[in-house]
Amino acid sequence: MAKGRKRKNSVNGKRLTTPQSVDQAVKSICDIMRRGNCAGAMQYVPELTWILFLRILDEKEHREEQESEALGVPFRPSLVAPFRWRDWAAPPETLPEGQTNKRVELQNAPQNAFFNFVNMELLPHLKGLKNLSDASPRQKVISEIMTGVERVRIDTERNFLDVLDKVDQLSTEAVDPTHVFTLSQVYEGLLLKMGEKGNDGGQFFTPRQVIKAMVQVIDPKVDETVYDPGCGTGGFLAQSFEHIAAALGSDASAEQLETLKQRTFWGREKENLIYPIGLANLVLHGIDKPNLWHGNTLTGQEIYGGLFDGAPHSFDVVLTNPPFGGKEGKEAQTGFDYKTSATQVLFLQHVIRSLRDGGRCGIVLDEGLLFRTNEDAFVKTKRKLLDDCDLWCVVSLPGGVFTAAGAGVKTNLLFFTKGRPTRKIWYYDLTDVKVRKKTPLTLRHFDDFLRLLPTRADSGLSWTVDMDARKQAAAEKVRPLKEQSTATGQQAAQWSQRVVELKKAKPRDHRAIEEAEARVKELTREAREFVATAKEIEDAVYDLKAVNPHRKPEVDERTPEELIAIIETKGREVAEALAALRNIGT
Repeated sequence: MAKGRKRKNSVNGKRLTTPQSVDQAVKSICDIMRRGNCAGAMQYVPELTWILFLRILDEKEHREEQESEALGVPFRPSLVAPFRWRDWAAPPETLPEGQTNKRVELQNAPQNAFFNFVNMELLPHLKGLKNLSDASPRQKVISEIMTGVERVRIDTERNFLDVLDKVDQLSTEAVDPTHVFTLSQVYEGLLLKMGEKGNDGGQFFTPRQVIKAMVQVIDPKVDETVYDPGCGTGGFLAQSFEHIAAALGSDASAEQLETLKQRTFWGREKENLIYPIGLANLVLHGIDKPNLWHGNTLTGQEIYGGLFDGAPHSFDVVLTNPPFGGKEGKEAQTGFDYKTSATQVLFLQHVIRSLRDGGRCGIVLDEGLLFRTNEDAFVKTKRKLLDDCDLWCVVSLPGGVFTAAGAGVKTNLLFFTKGRPTRKIWYYDLTDVKVRKKTPLTLRHFDDFLRLLPTRADSGLSWTVDMDARKQAAAEKVRPLKEQSTATGQQAAQWSQRVVELKKAKPRDHRAIEEAEARVKELTREAREFVATAKEIEDAVYDLKAVNPHRKPEVDERTPEELIAIIETKGREVAEALAALRNIGT
């Protein structure tokens, strides 16, 4: 291995003052990782996650240590030599004059010494921190971020050192937040790559503009708890942190900031690959203690719950985009009132259960859940939603919002408050927006919605559904059907009694018995049909699909004669074109 090699094109000591300079720095890191055995984003993002996290952690702890010294208070670091970034990863030329570090020793050692140290000493040490008897919350977070890292994925030590050199440049001090953006936004750009179609990460990634709009509507406050039961990479929690911090501004007290960073944000995530990425994302956003539970939300099967200690039984705010289209087994269904294999239905039940009275929720749900009334669990879950919660808003999103993430399903945003029943639902229709790869959904597309929301005003794109009136109308339609069912059932019971009497009579009149039994079956069938029809009407109340009443259906008013004339004209044009082609050939 080359010893003490100076890094080319070093930007150490310089600030990255433009988005382009930051993008180029990140791109160059990804290029090295792609050539070094991390071909796609699903490989290089998890690898870069733990490397970037350790870089920023060391910078953060170094700053905290200096502040503690200035105040004369003790400081307990999460990591000590030789496991800090400055010890094993920082390029030698960035050290103060006359200083050396573990990296210099490893670079001057025989080949593979660097990988041996990282794989056999550093990684096991970091993963074992949570097992210390006095492990701090931050040490537990470090261990969990490292859970999925068995060894360095990059193929050679040279490529790995090149990555370390370039990540070292991405310090908080180097990135100028006044002219560029924070490192958390740099990291979100990487997560976007992982969520693109073809990378198989779309199920963990919600478009950031959708998240921002939902957080703006729900408006979480500093003294509230925020929960996401399927948090993925942590987008809703991170955006909620930024929203609350911005609202506080410079007036935030030390106690408020401590609450915000330690006790506000709670989440659950099942996937081993995504869980540490979510933790790292929240830490990079400034949340010192991300209270994320690792395990299956629906079954309750825990992988690691150490960061979820002290979680409240219910939450003030739930913001989530649960998986939809998945199928759950019996184990997941056991703990729910309305059993179904549909993942999104079970998650909605979990969300309702997790909200405190007065708590608010913003949730992304597929359109199938809204309109399906042919399965009991769907209907009963929506009935519970409307009975226990005030579903005050539904936004119908355009098709294609999740296409870039590999999901083409039509989706809606639901906003509700627990503790009072739904009387009216205000709908807003965004389906006219054409979402494509080069024209994604932006926050600007929500401007009119956000303007009308405070008054729930009607417009060409918004309308109100009176659920009380809908239920009343259904009840009036159902009443005679139920009365007919009762009357028919009573007749069936009388004929059943008649059958019993005929069978006791001597001699037996078999023909009369057969006719009476046939009458029982006919009347029973009719009674069931009345009940089924009544149930269909009652269940139809819970078809919550957004159907814009202001949208005029496109009707082709051309007469058959006009259509025939058009077809004949087109036919002549085709014949003339074919004749011209034949003439060219001859």
